[in-house]
Amino acid sequence: MLQIDTLILDREIKDSFQISRLDHSILNEGFSISVTYNRVFIIHEGAGSVIIDDKEFELQDKEILLISKGQMFSFSPQTKLSGFEISFGDCFWEKAPASASNCKLLLFNDAALHQRLSLHQNDFLELDPICEIVLKEYLSDDYPNKLDAMAAYLKILMIKLANLAPSFHEGIDDFDNQIFRKFLELVSTEYHQMHDVLYYAEKLLLTPRKLSDIAKKKSGKGAKEIIAGQIIAESKRLLQFSAKTIKEIAYELSFSTPEQFSHFFKKHTNTSPLDYRKIFVNIGR
Repeated sequence: MLQIDTLILDREIKDSFQISRLDHSILNEGFSISVTYNRVFIIHEGAGSVIIDDKEFELQDKEILLISKGQMFSFSPQTKLSGFEISFGDCFWEKAPASASNCKLLLFNDAALHQRLSLHQNDFLELDPICEIVLKEYLSDDYPNKLDAMAAYLKILMIKLANLAPSFHEGIDDFDNQIFRKFLELVSTEYHQMHDVLYYAEKLLLTPRKLSDIAKKKSGKGAKEIIAGQIIAESKRLLQFSAKTIKEIAYELSFSTPEQFSHFFKKHTNTSPLDYRKIFVNIGR
């Protein structure tokens, strides 16, 4: 369980983008980070563990860690990583071509679905040169449109990573795959207003049971869980990064009453919205 006195806000990074090489780096910072920048850890070699929100993962070689804005994470003592760490904010992502948006949506809108991606050797052979190029660009002297160039490389990286996600394992042209991607796109744009599986099933010309079966097959979670995950992820972001009252957040997310929202939030996080927000009130003081 995260301790209030060990939680810090993400450090600010120039231009909302950063990439660094990890060379058997020892990560024992002794605190948890409240994430304001999306993060990708491309791990060549890993030893130790990471806690993301309330789940602990043993680190492995040849895997990807995805951590999105609004989540919290910490490494176990003496964790060692080799590979790359990439951080980027929303304003930097806006520089990336629009055609990559669905890939970022798939990976980060509910990062818990794709928190870890295991890689084969051939996947690393594709990703490594891209990371090396991005790192070289990042460390080079400034020049006109440098940020646009790095954003374009980030787009390529997101496309590659999206194709490694579990929902893509059976082929991008698979019918269930297409349905699942459309479902995620619908949820990402309409979860503020629509919480019912029936609504999304009718949009996709499916029964609720069929939609849930496809979602379970592709992600290990039912359709209802995925919708709830998106709502909780946005709730956490609003509680951390906005000054909106809990009542305003409840109505923004289309709950009938603040009490209904609080019950929903506590059911999925084991803490109330008020207590969750209190964690961040005294950060840095």
